Amino acid sequence: MIRFRRRKRRRVPSLNTTATADISFMLLVFFLVTTSIDSDKGLNRTLPPIPQEEAQQTMDVSEKNVLRISIDDKDSLRCENEHVTPAELQERILAFMATAEPDKHVLSIQANRKTSYEAYFAMQNAIVAAYHQLRNDYAKERFGIPLEQCTPEQRDSVTAHYPQRISEGEPDGEK
Repeated sequence: MIRFRRRKRRRVPSLNTTATADISFMLLVFFLVTTSIDSDKGLNRTLPPIPQEEAQQTMDVSEKNVLRISIDDKDSLRCENEHVTPAELQERILAFMATAEPDKHVLSIQANRKTSYEAYFAMQNAIVAAYHQLRNDYAKERFGIPLEQCTPEQRDSVTAHYPQRISEGEPDGEK
């Protein structure tokens, strides 16, 4: 008589995955804590303090000391009602500042609410670049060194000579 041997099924040993979840969680926390998220875009602006009264501040400025800059909903940049690029705007600001009184000038900006962020950012960047160039040239003229190498007192003196005087508003008829 022939006997057949029954094969015993071998069971595959299971893996203990309890520690896997713990390790995954620890790695997740590690990468969240050590990763730095850079945000390169933004405007570095110091806003004036909120006035105690609700009345808006007004000041008398001569017409020759006002440079009008506008940007519409189609991202068309204009300076004194002429189409300009951001680079041309920077040159226009430099030319304007050469004729305007440094401590009495105003850049009047009117931006449409539907203007893209990129176009508005490019306009603001051109304004900041123009001021930086003006201040750097003045620091070289007055102190003989670039603005970056000036002491804090010298920088304050240069900033007081060329303060950023910007008036922002909405185009007429837009609310």
